[in-house]
Amino acid sequence: MPIRQLPPQLINQIAAGEVVERPASVVKELVENSFDAGAGSVEVDIEQGGSRLIRIRDNGCGIPRDELALALARHATSKIASLDDLERVASMGFRGEALPSISSVARLSLTSRTAGADAAWRILADGTEQGYDIQPAAHPPGTTLEVRDLFYNTPARRKFLKTEKTEFGHIETLLRRMALSRFETGFVLHHNQREVLNLKPAATDAGREKRLALVCGEEFLGNSLAVSYQASGLSLSGWVGLPTFSRGQADMQFFYVNGRLVRDKLVAHALRQAYHDVLYHGRQPVYVLYLELDPALVDVNAHPAKLEVRFREGRLVHDFLFSALHRCLADDRPGASVPESYESNETIRSVEAEPFLQAAADVETVATAPAYAPRRPPAQASLPLQVRETLSALQTLYAASHESTRVQVHQPPEDTAHPPLGQAIAHLHNIYILAETRNGLVLVDAHAAHERVTYEKLKRQFQAGSIASQRLLLPVRVRVTEAETELAEEHAADFEKLGLELSRSGLDTLLVRALPALLSAERAEQLVRDLLADLNQQGRSFRLEQALNQVLATMACHGSVRAQRRLTTAEMNALLREMEATENCGQCNHGRPTWIELGAKDLDRFFMRGQ
Repeated sequence: MPIRQLPPQLINQIAAGEVVERPASVVKELVENSFDAGAGSVEVDIEQGGSRLIRIRDNGCGIPRDELALALARHATSKIASLDDLERVASMGFRGEALPSISSVARLSLTSRTAGADAAWRILADGTEQGYDIQPAAHPPGTTLEVRDLFYNTPARRKFLKTEKTEFGHIETLLRRMALSRFETGFVLHHNQREVLNLKPAATDAGREKRLALVCGEEFLGNSLAVSYQASGLSLSGWVGLPTFSRGQADMQFFYVNGRLVRDKLVAHALRQAYHDVLYHGRQPVYVLYLELDPALVDVNAHPAKLEVRFREGRLVHDFLFSALHRCLADDRPGASVPESYESNETIRSVEAEPFLQAAADVETVATAPAYAPRRPPAQASLPLQVRETLSALQTLYAASHESTRVQVHQPPEDTAHPPLGQAIAHLHNIYILAETRNGLVLVDAHAAHERVTYEKLKRQFQAGSIASQRLLLPVRVRVTEAETELAEEHAADFEKLGLELSRSGLDTLLVRALPALLSAERAEQLVRDLLADLNQQGRSFRLEQALNQVLATMACHGSVRAQRRLTTAEMNALLREMEATENCGQCNHGRPTWIELGAKDLDRFFMRGQ
């Protein structure tokens, strides 16, 4: 068959295969155009799941009459003009492919009016990029795009569409996610003439929190922490769910880079690592996060649908995200200060009492997490009280550095009668500590709480000194690829700092000659393979630290106060004070909640006081 030039419509239909997967793909491209037009409101009308009609109406800057035909031409755009512009893309769209691609597989109508124009103008397109008939129309300033009969001329692709309910579900989910990237923009969504979503522009903190609650649910708002972190020219803001507020699927993870919703493996890995030590196994964290950085440091031209990005300094971004979230989660403890925007909103971090009672009845329950209401900073004088349980393993490993298990909490003596977790008044069933606070009652799982306190103490002590390494009598031989052996040699010094000694034996073989003293030689081969896989994919690995932490977590679990062991009032108060000074004290090493609070309002509701 001879080589020949493809006709424009076929070229556009091929391009449509990359950017128009389903009706939701069309909505994404057109709403992003509205964002770039500076729209303050976007209305989306859908019929039959988008297969019959998709109408996007905005009040943006509009398109002049003499540019309407050009807007439907392939590779025509107002957003970039040179390679320098492409390397610093600040707009949502820039390829100039969306409209001609969509018009090649649907009946497209574009009506637009600029602010200073006397009238609007309408143009119809069929993907041929020729023979346009531009007609005057009645329309306010802004643009309306109608896409009818999607895939009418490509029936094979139409067969791949799911049910009307499923396709609309994708559109609604997409629009909710996009609404979180533009709080200043209002959104209205209709399906088959029925209003499904109506989000007013949110210019204030209260308005943004309201939209967040409408999109993610009130429970997320009540079980989240505000994030605000800047370093090395990077800025991270948004909300992260408490470790005890998690989900079985990764369906509530929204990450935006310079306002663009993306899915990125490097980002996902950094966030998983930040939650690694506090999340219940098999659960997924919840977050809505916004990363801002110089557009020149991120390549948004890495995916036809612009769903993926590449960072020019991937290691820097990874470490920044991990540090920011790890610090945010670790700093959340009883009595910690909260942002001003949270102080002024009574609905933030407040929950009903029923989930508390359920969690108290079954410590395995993690679906509903205890949320911490805003509290004053801790104000507790020194209490030289002692929790009598000690770790024999801790004494063996850290006798030199661990001077005493005596609890010393040094904080300003502003209010010794009302510390954040209150004063112990009973040990219920020899399991739960009941404490009275200024605003109500607190229930603490003594074993889970002491487990976290001990674990964090072990980690600090372990990290403070050099990691003990043990040489193996017989080196463990690990067969890997040639590239992995070179990677192991490159990072040999880093491994040695963690007590792992590797040497090369041939092109594709490594010898494990030493391991951290806490790890078993049986785990050596799999550990090395996992380490190298992480290094090859992400440029760094946390596998060794995680393996060591697992051992420390086991030690902490076995060395903590056991259920049914009766605690004295002094011991209970000492544990409460240590919790107030311990990172990640809201959950044990396995991700289960350690404490819950019943406020005075919750107690009043139980007994119908004031009703």
